[in-house]
Amino acid sequence: MEPIYFYEEFKDYGYFSNYAACPIFLKGKLWPTTEHYYQAQKYAGTDQEEAVRQAPSPQNSKDMTRDPAHPSRADWDAVKDEVMREAVLAKFTQHAHLEKLLLDTGDALLAEHTANDFYWGDGGDGTGRNMLGQTLMAVREQLRKSAAWRQ
Repeated sequence: MEPIYFYEEFKDYGYFSNYAACPIFLKGKLWPTTEHYYQAQKYAGTDQEEAVRQAPSPQNSKDMTRDPAHPSRADWDAVKDEVMREAVLAKFTQHAHLEKLLLDTGDALLAEHTANDFYWGDGGDGTGRNMLGQTLMAVREQLRKSAAWRQ
């Protein structure tokens, strides 16, 4: 099966993007996008968490985390992968049509194709870690097992 590359939320497979307008409900609140949730968790339990949640766009939520006046929580590097998994799982379990679309990718490699990110993306040339793609594939497998159990 051919790899599936995604990046921009308004192009093919854009619903895999954290910028896609697919609200999620976590921690007792509605988050406009998975990007809002992910970025806000850098400040979990603080006023800055809520400020990031209310950012007018996913890009704004990300930009807010670059302010040196608001450093990320000390354990961020240790928890960021789990925070992303939590957000992605919520997105694809809270939107049935997205769950189906993800499951319909079969066993295809999923890759966030961008030269802008070597951690979450593939680095644009495949040398990146593609952790968002890895997370999506892990959630896909979890959903596949759950779907089989429900049948």
